[in-house]
Amino acid sequence: MDKATLRILYKAKRDKLTQEDIESLSLDIANQSLDLPIWDKTYFHIFLPISNKKEVNTEYLLHILQGRDKSIVVPKAEFDSGKMKHFLLQENTVLKKSSYGIPEPVDGIEIPPNKIEVVFVPLLAYDKKGNRIGYGKGFYDRFLQECSDSCVFVGLSFFEPEISLKTEFQDVPLHFCITPSRIYNF
Repeated sequence: MDKATLRILYKAKRDKLTQEDIESLSLDIANQSLDLPIWDKTYFHIFLPISNKKEVNTEYLLHILQGRDKSIVVPKAEFDSGKMKHFLLQENTVLKKSSYGIPEPVDGIEIPPNKIEVVFVPLLAYDKKGNRIGYGKGFYDRFLQECSDSCVFVGLSFFEPEISLKTEFQDVPLHFCITPSRIYNF
């Protein structure tokens, strides 16, 4: 299946989830994350979910990160350049929904990508080799290429992997993907 068809398929699968399903499955994903070999790291990048797209609710992961005194970094998309900036999430960080419905920091302390050690990556679909499909704008592929070689990329998905996805040269694979029932290690 091509990427466009898979995007349609997985958006439809998400649309069938109730808000109760999303909360329950997101909590299961957060609990699964505790078994990852990442907790010795300090700087964790996490996306804030677009609620109308029924993304994984990362609030549960945020609570785990805060409870472990991790430095949490959140993105701000710049649609003009196709890049993201990354800001330290603090108690006084003001979040505002962008015109795309993405909760983003208004400003704050910017963190360079090479300082980030773990990235929780949004996705629509992924395969058994760790290849992922996002919304198609390439924000995360460009960002992941800027991270250090030791940075760990962790996808979050309500669903199981596809057997194989068609990849392109700019696609950056994941190291892990967490589902409600298990962790995939690539």
